[in-house]
Amino acid sequence: MRQPIRVDLVEGQSYFWCECGRSEKQPFCDGSHSGTPYTPKMFTAEKTESRFLCACKDTESAPFCDGSHNR
Repeated sequence: MRQPIRVDLVEGQSYFWCECGRSEKQPFCDGSHSGTPYTPKMFTAEKTESRFLCACKDTESAPFCDGSHNR
């Protein structure tokens, strides 16, 4: 998947963004990275809002999309 995924985040809630690209629950981790050098990136929502999370895994501002999928 190359396009970002829109998600609804809840202020104060922690999330685990999939860094390996193997998760069936993109953009969130489901443990599929086991046995790889990847680990999920934990982040806590600063406010309740909709955001676009990276699905191409090329972003420089993980877990958020920075438009890298357009290159």
